[in-house]
Amino acid sequence: MSAEAPRSLVVVQVDAFSSRPFGGNPAALCVLDDYPADAWLQAVAREMNLSETAFLRRRDDGWDLRWFTPAGEVDLCGHATLASAHVLLEDGLDAGPAIRFFTLSGELGARRDGDWLYMDFPAEPPVAGEPPDGLLEALGLDPTEVTYTGRNRLDELVAIEDPARLRTLEPAMTALAVIGMRGVVVTSPSDTDGVDFLSRYFAPAFDVPEDPVTGSTHCCLAPFWTQRLGRDRLVGYQASRRGGTVRVYASGDRVELGGQAVTVMRGTLTP
Repeated sequence: MSAEAPRSLVVVQVDAFSSRPFGGNPAALCVLDDYPADAWLQAVAREMNLSETAFLRRRDDGWDLRWFTPAGEVDLCGHATLASAHVLLEDGLDAGPAIRFFTLSGELGARRDGDWLYMDFPAEPPVAGEPPDGLLEALGLDPTEVTYTGRNRLDELVAIEDPARLRTLEPAMTALAVIGMRGVVVTSPSDTDGVDFLSRYFAPAFDVPEDPVTGSTHCCLAPFWTQRLGRDRLVGYQASRRGGTVRVYASGDRVELGGQAVTVMRGTLTP
């Protein structure tokens, strides 16, 4: 990780989990010959000031992939992986049909099917448990509104029954930032035809107060809702201001995540 920073670098911005510009979740990505020092990668992520910036490095059997928020590196990210696969295919840097990514969460895959991209991710099912002190208060929820609390290795999960309540939550971000996990997923049944469940995701500890659409949380939501709804092919909608649709298929210890993506910007970084 000690290579010098490149003199100039192409940066691509993609709106992931969206079929149109200015929807879904924006991610920046850079394709590198080698990884510079981590401090430089982090500085670029802060400069991009998006929930994730992805850095890719070619290898003989695929691509090394790392993800940084403005505040730090993370172990798993769905929308920046979707954005990466989209650009590699769009720019002809990978012929497919399946792209292999090597990450802090092991090997991930991506493939195109028409206008959709499908990613092979690890399942991250939650384990039921009491919420950390102050979590429900920080979310503005009364315990009587909550139907489930638990966590996986990444996040806290809170389920409620009322989709209208989920849409109007206004958490206390300072309080959420100290819960000791990457973030908090809140989910509910859907109130929309063609959608099976809703969610929102808050990660202020990583300078992401609310993430617009989060692929990695659907690694938790897919097995959670599959168990409750009795079907393994589901559609989730992340009900943020920008919003986005994620198709999910839970199968054993893996989850397939489906989404669309569109390139919105290309530029040159000159550090």
